[in-house]
Amino acid sequence: MHPYVIINAAISADGKLATKERKQTKISGTDDFFRVDALRAQSDAIMVGIGTVLSDDPSLRVKSEEYAAERRASGKDPHPMRIVIDSMARMPADGDMFKKGLGRVVIFVSEKAPKDRCDALREKAAVICAGKDSVDLGLVLDELGTLGVKQLMVEGGATLLWSLLSSGLFDEIRTYIGALIIGGKDAPTLADGEGFTNPDEFPRLTLKNIERIDDGVLLTWMKKT
Repeated sequence: MHPYVIINAAISADGKLATKERKQTKISGTDDFFRVDALRAQSDAIMVGIGTVLSDDPSLRVKSEEYAAERRASGKDPHPMRIVIDSMARMPADGDMFKKGLGRVVIFVSEKAPKDRCDALREKAAVICAGKDSVDLGLVLDELGTLGVKQLMVEGGATLLWSLLSSGLFDEIRTYIGALIIGGKDAPTLADGEGFTNPDEFPRLTLKNIERIDDGVLLTWMKKT
């Protein structure tokens, strides 16, 4: 059974995830930071694409010691399982994910990933092949279900988000819209990739909640079934 998939993202008022250089950009404030940390703590796993890892080097750990302690008290690792979608096994062996926070790291690769890179990563993480030429996200969700992941939080980047959205492999989208303009036709958006041309293919959403946080707004959408 697939996990419940929550896509969480912060975008500018003009819909950008980051600058055209695709460097991590501060969009939200302190209150939204705590909201995201709470969502991490409530989730069984957090997933990102390799592009996000290479540009931002995230640890994906729970920052709050209180949340980490609550997870320990309930018999869980202090930090959720951290998952990287990495078709060619480009994950840096010295990344922050391996240095900060205790908990399992799982890297999904394709059959095309070089064996030596996979072997090197296996010294620090579980490496699972899920797809021939690229990682098959349907297979990933199947595998995560067998690993006991009930709630999966997805933090980006744009390529991974497009793959999930275009395949319908999500249940909920939480989008924080910050009070700034980034601009740039080459800056990443929430759903990059090829884009749809047929309106019948557009994923349809139902607005669940609107909440003002910091100087922006959080929109919570459900996938329309």
